[in-house]
Amino acid sequence: MPQSSSDEFLRPYRNAVAQHGPGFEATLWSSRESQALRFDVMIDLASLAGCAVMDLGCGHGDFAARLLERGVPFRRYVGVDAIAEVIEAARGRRLERSDFVVADILETADALAETFGAGGPPDFVCLSGTLNTMDDPHARRLVKAAFDAAAQGVVFNFLSNRPHARFAGSDTTPARRFDTAAWLDWAMGLSSRVSFTQDYLDGHDATIMVRHEA
Repeated sequence: MPQSSSDEFLRPYRNAVAQHGPGFEATLWSSRESQALRFDVMIDLASLAGCAVMDLGCGHGDFAARLLERGVPFRRYVGVDAIAEVIEAARGRRLERSDFVVADILETADALAETFGAGGPPDFVCLSGTLNTMDDPHARRLVKAAFDAAAQGVVFNFLSNRPHARFAGSDTTPARRFDTAAWLDWAMGLSSRVSFTQDYLDGHDATIMVRHEA
């Protein structure tokens, strides 16, 4: 059977699931606190109240759990991940207004609306940490597909190549750093309505939101 084009990017996560199980460790985040901070930045940028949210690379559902913990009155949440074990774990949490789907988001990038299901398109498509193991062409193709599938816009984060000096030489493997200025320029080619921040972890991480033109 031929391999999926995303197998290379998924391998670190599959290995983590095999070693640690489908919980937090499988996300490859360094700490729960930094994961929650990244989620909060996305929530504050996008203002997800009343929104239908699609979360690509959702893991075992921590973003949905954070939305509920913060009392964000989102309308509907659909989390998507290619690894069946983490989706099973997410479903087992029985999070309110939240559904979880097994799908390879790179293989189905051009059909995200169908993956989201009935009830219209998602208002926002979110990607937190999802791009970390991808190269630029695959990451940009996925973000563009997410933007096209969303009624309002896309919000995503990645490791910035303009961090504080204390991060110089730090090993982020298997994650990689992206050229932040190049990504901002690319995002502005999609829309003039772009928001950006990377002050929340001293430049280690960056978050970009792109809204459709009014």
